[in-house]
Amino acid sequence: MRKVVGIDGTFLKGQYRGVLLVATAQDGNGQCYPLAWGIVDSENEDAWTWFLTQLKEVIGDTDELALISDRAPSIKKAISTVFEKAHHGACAWHVAQNIKNKFKCANIMGSYWSAVNAYRCEDFAGYMTEISHRYPRVAEYLENEVGFEKWSRCHYPGLRYNITTTNMVESLNSMLVNARDFPYVALLDVIQEKMSKWWNDRRIVAMAITAPLTPSRESEFRPRFAQSNGRHTLQLNPVTYHVKGGELEGVVDIFNKTCTCKEFDIDKLPCVHAIVAAHHAQVSVYSLVSPYYTKEYYALAYGETIYPVGSQSQWDVPNEVATRVVLPREVKERKRGRPKTSRFSSVGSMEPSKTSIAYCLLCHSPTFNSSLKKSFVRSEVPPRMVFGSDSLEIHWFTADSLDSSSSRVGW
Repeated sequence: MRKVVGIDGTFLKGQYRGVLLVATAQDGNGQCYPLAWGIVDSENEDAWTWFLTQLKEVIGDTDELALISDRAPSIKKAISTVFEKAHHGACAWHVAQNIKNKFKCANIMGSYWSAVNAYRCEDFAGYMTEISHRYPRVAEYLENEVGFEKWSRCHYPGLRYNITTTNMVESLNSMLVNARDFPYVALLDVIQEKMSKWWNDRRIVAMAITAPLTPSRESEFRPRFAQSNGRHTLQLNPVTYHVKGGELEGVVDIFNKTCTCKEFDIDKLPCVHAIVAAHHAQVSVYSLVSPYYTKEYYALAYGETIYPVGSQSQWDVPNEVATRVVLPREVKERKRGRPKTSRFSSVGSMEPSKTSIAYCLLCHSPTFNSSLKKSFVRSEVPPRMVFGSDSLEIHWFTADSLDSSSSRVGW
């Protein structure tokens, strides 16, 4: 299992409310692999410290471990307290939401996501230059307030592979969208049943795989063989090759499994240059693939069976647990009106304001407004809007034919 763990919390909607904390990794097939669940009163530093302490007992602490979350101060403080060696990364999607709502510049998102996914620092610098020229405040925010090492793949001090967001955690939260109304024990039963089904279904899939890699990695890897055609190789030493051709050249070290394009280094899946070098060196390309992507590791991940807890009468409760006094959670009086069921915005993530937007009936652009300050192009065939048995013909006017002081459109 790749040592990248996403953590997040989602609010519960039952009588006692609370927050469900989740930690999940990804298996070799790119599917969610839940590691831990916990129910706490709220997302605060004490709750996250307790949850991460329990998680640490399961996965340990190493400098190869990457923890991905939103930028909530409570999570950042808890991670720094519990995990001394692991690297903390920010969810790139939450950072993007902050940019769009804090600086009102959604049209910069293309350059931002290109910078997020850039493998080489040279490419990253080019995208950041583009952002700084158009929105200097955004570039300053990304560099100084967030930090390049938190959200960009090429500057991350650890290894986060192709995982740049906490989407894997959000997927688990979406799976439980209805179960979050249930009491705590019923909610945990739903989680256990879902995990048992996943483990069994994926075990069956793993046993039926005939290719060396998992299905998703095989489909990602196969097209690279065709892309490697027409490239030339120059051997520099017994393990190093200079691969020419294509848009980008690469120097591959098949012993250390690296390439100057950095795709091989970060994803641990041979890039086009590595495939060419392996063919020239008469080395199996699949021997260069990380074992995390192999069918053997995939089957091993689901080798165990998740059994149901059973009825309470069958529980073997240790005496130290049976005698422990657990106080009920303090229940606050509900506010009047229908309870909120939509998601609460994460701390450090700004939700977009829900304002109405007028759309142009001709081009469906959100730039249309009734101030008549924009030019409208008369269409050759005026569109018609049908209401019942009658049709309403829409006549488009140019800006010159309208009175600038008018606030109404003629139909």
